[in-house]
Amino acid sequence: MSKSERELIVELEAVLNGRRYSPVVIRNYCSYAREFLDYLMHRGIPVGDVTEIEVAEYLRHAAVLFRKRRGRRPSKRWHEVPQSGIHALLRLGQGQWPPAPKVACAADALRFVICNEYETWLREERGLAQASIDAFLWEARCYLAWQFDQSGVECLKGVTVGDIDSYMDLRGAKLTRSSLKCTAERLRSLLCYLHRTARVAADLSPHIISPRLYAYEGVPSILERDQITAVLASTSMDMTAAGLRDHAILQLLATYGLRAGEVRNMRIEDIDWRAEVVRVRHSKTQACTLLPLMDPVGEAILAYLRTGRPATDAREIFIRTRAPYRKLNKLYSLVRRRLRDAGVNPLGRCGPHIFRHTRATELLRAAVPKKVIGDLLGHRSTGSTDPYLKFATEDLRAIALDVPGTEVLA
Repeated sequence: MSKSERELIVELEAVLNGRRYSPVVIRNYCSYAREFLDYLMHRGIPVGDVTEIEVAEYLRHAAVLFRKRRGRRPSKRWHEVPQSGIHALLRLGQGQWPPAPKVACAADALRFVICNEYETWLREERGLAQASIDAFLWEARCYLAWQFDQSGVECLKGVTVGDIDSYMDLRGAKLTRSSLKCTAERLRSLLCYLHRTARVAADLSPHIISPRLYAYEGVPSILERDQITAVLASTSMDMTAAGLRDHAILQLLATYGLRAGEVRNMRIEDIDWRAEVVRVRHSKTQACTLLPLMDPVGEAILAYLRTGRPATDAREIFIRTRAPYRKLNKLYSLVRRRLRDAGVNPLGRCGPHIFRHTRATELLRAAVPKKVIGDLLGHRSTGSTDPYLKFATEDLRAIALDVPGTEVLA
């Protein structure tokens, strides 16, 4: 191993220590990084020229060595540890990993140019959030790659309705009606942009027909109060760092009906312990709401901050239990696991939004005005709160009128 490669390993170890990885993980990552550098040296490949192909080839080579050394095949997820160590090494050696896609042909060059300009238009002209921009760009890359493979770069200006129909048939084969509607909206946006920039002769966006989705056509799941109590009681018995964190998250979801993003983005300074107030940053409207800090919520968060939260510079309250210690990416699997552990099996989806639906339903049954419910949930208009009315089915049954002539029919 050359001096520069040794320095790279030393830098990798320092970075992992700075991110508070455990000593065992640091040792494993650095060990696999050294073996990967030796593999590259024997083949004369500089670190700066490594691609995903070389990494995949090395992992297959490492799996063969594992089998020879231990006399058994590695597990299905064995590659995750060496792969993580190698990726961390390459981020230092190349400055970015995975590497940015390279232009291999004229179609790639045009696709990159269009997508870069389209991203700017989505952000500056339409003012979309980054998550929406990513979804629109993903569809744009898929469509342009498909179109160029079908007809070539020169035929983009002459795209026809038949081309669009063929692409939608391909994309819609395994999509639900809701997903197909989203696909149609994203493709409609791209075609509108291509026409505005004179890359497509005719505006084909009006010709994209999406499925009709009816308001309130589905009734999502909700939880009864005894089910919520069972979930919170089950989670409170877990005194590990993950258990303390999950219990605090579930208390927030069940008490206030927050969105998953509002919980994930909640920061330490959002809780005023003296005034007993919690500030909620609504992820959709970007507005803030001050809510009273209820005792069960405050106690759960305090227990997590004292003994469960890892030492980190991150300001978000809820952090991953393993390094790198940063905010949680999602809550769906967390909530689903805790519901399962408590023996609660909703009929429909079982993600964090089920607590939001449940909270809205409880307030409706308590005769709370719809405007107040909307303010609590962070809705801009009362129309956004209307879908929650369909959950109060028991209330509707109580005021339902008997159908005339039912005795005769019986």
